[in-house]
Amino acid sequence: MLLKNFLPNQHVKNVFLIKPEDLKEKGIKAIITDLDNTLVEWDRPNATPKLIEWFADMKKHNIKVTIVSNNNERRVKAFAEPLGISYIYEARKPLTKAFKRAIQLMNVSKEETVVIGDQLLTDVLGGNRSGFYTILVIPVAQSDGFVTRFNRQIERRIMSSFKKKGLINWED
Repeated sequence: MLLKNFLPNQHVKNVFLIKPEDLKEKGIKAIITDLDNTLVEWDRPNATPKLIEWFADMKKHNIKVTIVSNNNERRVKAFAEPLGISYIYEARKPLTKAFKRAIQLMNVSKEETVVIGDQLLTDVLGGNRSGFYTILVIPVAQSDGFVTRFNRQIERRIMSSFKKKGLINWED
């Protein structure tokens, strides 16, 4: 079933509920994460103090992080560089190339890596098609850019279909 490609392995309210201890228990050594509306609002240029702490906690537990974003170099670099986090911009998710590049950068296997994002049509689909464990988070901001607004309409239809089939049981 094609719709299964859109079904995340896990759903959490935000990245702060993703703990390094839980990831390590699953044998996870690395995170591929989306940027906009996953880590911070799409229009917030820098990481929040709480997010900086989250990254530090991952690092302390030897969990590598790479930001994989469809946004442009200026946006992604300005966010990631001050944090010393590797990144891939203009990733063209859900295409699988950037996901493969990210695990090469981090020198890990896909079995040791989790993909975190706020969109079914880019993050979850791309992660699932590449064979990763995927975690969907609720978007940080209530507003979206133009393309994302269109994607969200499709996502709502897919989610509603999952709920009807009993594939998911969480609330929006």
